[in-house]
Amino acid sequence: MKFTELDLPDEVMKGIEKAGFTDLTPVQEESIPLALKGKDVAAQAQTGTGKTAAFLISLFTRFLEKPRKSPDQPRALIMAPTRELVVQITDDAALLGAFCPFKVQPIFGGVDYEKQRQALREGVDIIVATPGRLIDYAKQRVFSFRDIEAVVIDEADRMFDMGFIKDLRYILRKLPPFDQRQTMLFSATLSPRVMELAYEFMDLAEKVRIDPKQVTAERVEQVLYHVSRREKFALLLGLLEKEADSGRVLIFVNTKREAEHLTDRLKANDFKSAVLSGDIPQKKRMRILDDFKEGRLRFLVATDVASRGIHIEDVTHVVNYDLPQDSEDYVHRIGRTARAGALGKAISFADEDTVFHLPEIEEYIGRKVPSTLPVDEDFRWDYKRPSKKKKPPVPEKTTSPALRQNRRRRPPRRKGDGEKTGK
Repeated sequence: MKFTELDLPDEVMKGIEKAGFTDLTPVQEESIPLALKGKDVAAQAQTGTGKTAAFLISLFTRFLEKPRKSPDQPRALIMAPTRELVVQITDDAALLGAFCPFKVQPIFGGVDYEKQRQALREGVDIIVATPGRLIDYAKQRVFSFRDIEAVVIDEADRMFDMGFIKDLRYILRKLPPFDQRQTMLFSATLSPRVMELAYEFMDLAEKVRIDPKQVTAERVEQVLYHVSRREKFALLLGLLEKEADSGRVLIFVNTKREAEHLTDRLKANDFKSAVLSGDIPQKKRMRILDDFKEGRLRFLVATDVASRGIHIEDVTHVVNYDLPQDSEDYVHRIGRTARAGALGKAISFADEDTVFHLPEIEEYIGRKVPSTLPVDEDFRWDYKRPSKKKKPPVPEKTTSPALRQNRRRRPPRRKGDGEKTGK
């Protein structure tokens, strides 16, 4: 189905054309017509399936066709579990809504508090937020929930995983009743806990299910190498030189420590790279992502904090340097490539520590991951090792003047103080 077959306003169609979209993805084809009718939608869809465009197109169309109630209060609220996802949704809104008269404001922690506060005071149409700071502003009465016409909960399952569900429920209870607003929920799985949320806060939501194996099988070429842990780095360098001579490469590992170690090794071999993990300060994290998006950085080593909600064009390769323990994370990781109709390749390494996760991954995606053994030509053994950081010199054993003086004042040791006496 093509977007031209939908009865969309000219302003929205111009944004879709600017984004380069022509055909609807499965989740868009099923959810947009329902949303345009005003129905509540609970959709099971992985990241990378076009769900962000689905709810943005629906919101823009709704607001163009209906006058707003209040000139200075928000009309829609989009809630996401991570700052990166908030930024990405805001960027997509700027692209798709380039010809629409709507102000979209991101709200999340780690950046200028007063600047976001002032933006809300001046009036916005759509808020895209993580729950914490949004509640803070709401309690200060910086804005009101009373005129919210539509709410979107993105990656609802992740909200539970990250402990946001209490805050999410607080916000939903402050909104107008569910029969007086439209609600759209998107989640990797429509699990019982997610559906319980839908039953409590949605008005007879229409379910949309997109099979996860459709996502992994369509445009992503997958290959898995059985390799020992000791040989993984040599194989990585060899494959990067053979296959990834252009575009961007996202390399996933399971721990922050491994991410830092691998980045140091890549840099030592002239692969310009950076680390993206959970404890990187927000401003630095956004700068790294900007460098990656703009091509100033071609290799990004990441933990799973980066696997959801990050939309970066021209990621030609995703490498699972460590095979993930969670089968859903495998889908989210490889979903970083082959976006917006492009082709991509996902390379995975199964070593003696992580190969045990493979059966669950294959069961989850409903197919075998094509596997092979590397040949000699795939390795690069002449790699350099990172130079060891010099330890600061150990200071000579000296004592401070005060300590020396204190020692001089110490009374002389008497016989019998801790010593044995004998005749």
